[in-house]
Amino acid sequence: MSIVKLNNQGVKNATAFGSISSLGSMTFIKKLTASSSATLSFVDGSDGVVLDDTYKEYVFTFKDIHGSSDTSHFGFNGSIDSGSNYNVTKTTTYFQSFHAEDDSDSGISYYTDSDIAQGTGFQRLLRHMGADNDQCGAGYLHLFNPSSTTFVKHFIANTVMAEKNNLVYDPYISGYFNSTSSIDAIQFKMESGNIDAGDICLYGIA
Repeated sequence: MSIVKLNNQGVKNATAFGSISSLGSMTFIKKLTASSSATLSFVDGSDGVVLDDTYKEYVFTFKDIHGSSDTSHFGFNGSIDSGSNYNVTKTTTYFQSFHAEDDSDSGISYYTDSDIAQGTGFQRLLRHMGADNDQCGAGYLHLFNPSSTTFVKHFIANTVMAEKNNLVYDPYISGYFNSTSSIDAIQFKMESGNIDAGDICLYGIA
C-alpha cells in the first residue's frame, strides 16, 4: 500500500475543495415547561407538535427536571391513540454508573426493577431522584421512526441526575415499543408527585 504525502505547495496550489454533506439537521418542534405539572405530553397534531413521518428520528431533551417529592422516578410512555391512553407494550433495559459526592461509593449496576419485559407501564429515565433545592436531572431520549406501521419502534436514552443520597447517577436505557401501530404521542411524568420544574424539548432529525 502506497503512502500519500502532502506538502504546503500542494495545498497552496489547490484551486477547489470538495464539500462534505451534512449528516442531518436538528429542527426544533416544541418546548414544554413544567410548573407543578402532573404530566407533560407531546401529541402529534396538537399545539404545534409534529410526531409523524415528517422525520424518521425524534429527540426529546429534558433539562433541570425537579420532582416535588424525594426518591421519585421520572419516566415516559407512548400512545397509539393520540394520547387517549399511554400504555404501549414495551421491552427495555436499564443500567447505570454512580459515584458519591464524598467518594465513599461508586460502581455500575443493572436494575431489574427499572426494566420492562413486555409490560405497558411507564419506562423510568431517572430513578430515586432527589428533591432538594439543588438536585435535578437531565438527559435525552431518541425515538426512531415512530410512524412505522411495519416494525417495532426503538428508543435509546442517556440521563444524569443527583440522587437522594448525594450520588451522581448516569443511567442508560434502551428498548422498543412492541407495536406495529404508529406512536403518535409521548408523555412524561413522575411515578409519585408532580414535575415541580424543568423543560422538555422535542426536535426532529432530518
